[in-house]
Amino acid sequence: MFSIAMLFVASCNSGAKQDEQANKTASDSLPAYDSDTSLKDPVDTSGNSVTTFVLKASAGGQLEVELGNMAQQKALSPRVKQFGAMMVKDHSKANEELKALADTKNILIPSKMPDKLQQHIDEMKKLGGKEFDKHYMGMMTDDHKEDIDLFEKAASSLKDADLKGFASKTLPTLKMHLDSAKIIKEKL
Repeated sequence: MFSIAMLFVASCNSGAKQDEQANKTASDSLPAYDSDTSLKDPVDTSGNSVTTFVLKASAGGQLEVELGNMAQQKALSPRVKQFGAMMVKDHSKANEELKALADTKNILIPSKMPDKLQQHIDEMKKLGGKEFDKHYMGMMTDDHKEDIDLFEKAASSLKDADLKGFASKTLPTLKMHLDSAKIIKEKL
């Protein structure tokens, strides 16, 4: 459904000055990815599953917050508005925690939304009322299924204990989001 636009690994075993230069160099020459690749399941071309997880989870979390804010403004249904508020609250908290962990791993999370996700946001801005509500809740259902798959894989297979713990701790919230999204979607 989505593709990730950026992926890189900062040098983990060099000094602070070299890390800074590695981050700058990596961000200046990010690889291009196939736009048909799913955000939650692209091929890990860097060979680093930790970085791949961090960047996918971060991009997905940023999207949830952005669309949650939009839902609070554009949705017709009070339940959809409330769901949007929950997305902003829960995913903002998770995003902050993930960013702090990424910083300790020398993984730079891009501040700019990947192009494919930004296009989706731009398309959603054109919708309103019931049309927005139905599209948003359908997208939230699909997106949270993908999120759960990503986080379950990370919780079971990541070698980094901190990120593995983050994924395990975040899974119940994602599952609750999916259950809520399904119920709201059925009522629309």
